[in-house]
Amino acid sequence: MKELVLGGARSGKSAYAQRRAAASGLPVTVIVTGSAGDDEMAERIAHHRAARPAEWRVVEAPRALAAALREAATPGRCLLVDCLTLWLMNVIDGDFAAEREALLDLLPQLPGEVIFVANEIGLGIVPLGAKTRRFRDEAGRLNQDLAAACERVTLIAAGLPLSLKAAQDH
Repeated sequence: MKELVLGGARSGKSAYAQRRAAASGLPVTVIVTGSAGDDEMAERIAHHRAARPAEWRVVEAPRALAAALREAATPGRCLLVDCLTLWLMNVIDGDFAAEREALLDLLPQLPGEVIFVANEIGLGIVPLGAKTRRFRDEAGRLNQDLAAACERVTLIAAGLPLSLKAAQDH
């Protein structure tokens, strides 16, 4: 099963995704895409690390997400990717088109369970700068494509899940 968990900043999406991964009953590998570029981001990463069970395997993949997924995915394992928005931030000024295509092409072939976490950033005002608008637009398109490819899509608001797509809807 492939699942996409969407939400705004501090909506509870990572905590929800972690509960889903734990509930799978499978060994879990967390693929993290963020990197500590400053003290504030280092604190965020430390908070996420402390919230995860110690036995969960962690793979860092700030750029080559498809390659990390291909290597980590096995039947009987749950992968938790946290988060697609940070990954997009890392690759948008590089070879984003190729990385995006590799991810979307690989998704249907991945064995096991995969839970993706992403920010829903398209609900606010239109950003003023062209670069920020491009980021918002690419994030929206990526979320749409992942949502179409996943069997389950959940929006988190105020820590509460709202099912947008259930497994039987796919």
